[in-house]
Amino acid sequence: MHHTIQHTLRAIVFLSILFATWYDGIAQDTANPYYLDGNEVVFVFDVRNYAKALHGEYADKVDFADLGIYDVAISGQFNNWSKKGWKMVQKGEFLFELRKHIEEFNDPFPLEFRYIINGNYLAEKEGDISNTRNFSNDFLKDVYKLDLSVIKLNSQGNVRFFLGGHSQAKEVILAGSFNNWDEQAICMNQTPEGWELRADVPPGRYEYKFIVDKEWKHDPLNKEIVRNEHGTLNSILWVTVPVEFILEGNANAQNVILSGSFNEWNERKLKMIRKDGVWTSTLNIAGGKHHYKFIVDGNWITDPKNPIVEDDGNGNLNSVLFVH
Repeated sequence: MHHTIQHTLRAIVFLSILFATWYDGIAQDTANPYYLDGNEVVFVFDVRNYAKALHGEYADKVDFADLGIYDVAISGQFNNWSKKGWKMVQKGEFLFELRKHIEEFNDPFPLEFRYIINGNYLAEKEGDISNTRNFSNDFLKDVYKLDLSVIKLNSQGNVRFFLGGHSQAKEVILAGSFNNWDEQAICMNQTPEGWELRADVPPGRYEYKFIVDKEWKHDPLNKEIVRNEHGTLNSILWVTVPVEFILEGNANAQNVILSGSFNEWNERKLKMIRKDGVWTSTLNIAGGKHHYKFIVDGNWITDPKNPIVEDDGNGNLNSVLFVH
């Protein structure tokens, strides 16, 4: 199975362009669990939507005060699934809100997270319900209609998943971090050689497994694996895109190196080439947030064409690249 997928597209480093793409069609509206406002991600919790999930058609008859909601927080990969979460601020009788700067997120979008209401998860990360009100639905998916899946089935897709053999199996399901580990959504197609499926998957690092007649299996053809919280193995999928780095000027420089988080800040490996009056280097990078710098004849500099920089905690500024 080929796990490094190349696309002919250029990485976008300006946040306004990046999030216009990610949030296409999502307006500033409490009908969405989060939206973009400038350079902030705004999370929203509307008590009325919660009442709809709890009481269905009878929600309009509910006295919202009886729900006893006094504390709402959110927990996700962006805060290491904190049990306390990021606390939201009550903005009115029904609405809770939380604003976070985009620099605090390294996760691919759409974001996977859970609400924590009065100190209890609305749904645990693994899917176990801990809310004493017998809440049994996926709140984000059923009420907000948010699709947490980033994988799109496509017969000409950039990723081919394949599981050989298992000719007697009745069904094989593909599940992974790219679709919130949904155990039913993606059925693979049986072929004479095994089970196959092609799909478009955006750049990033993903974990996945096959479910063969309800039995979970990692990909035997993929040597890159990681142990999960259940003590079994998940297969790793990397999807990358070619990114071109350009440094203008520095005509008299003898040696320019590209160094960043994507190559463990190696100071020698990625030598840039001077072409048409600029220094360039192209390499395949996985989706997400990356930091980088140029080393010009031994001097470290940020990218003068990229206005997005972050402090590394030691007083040094690094340029920031978002790949999606």
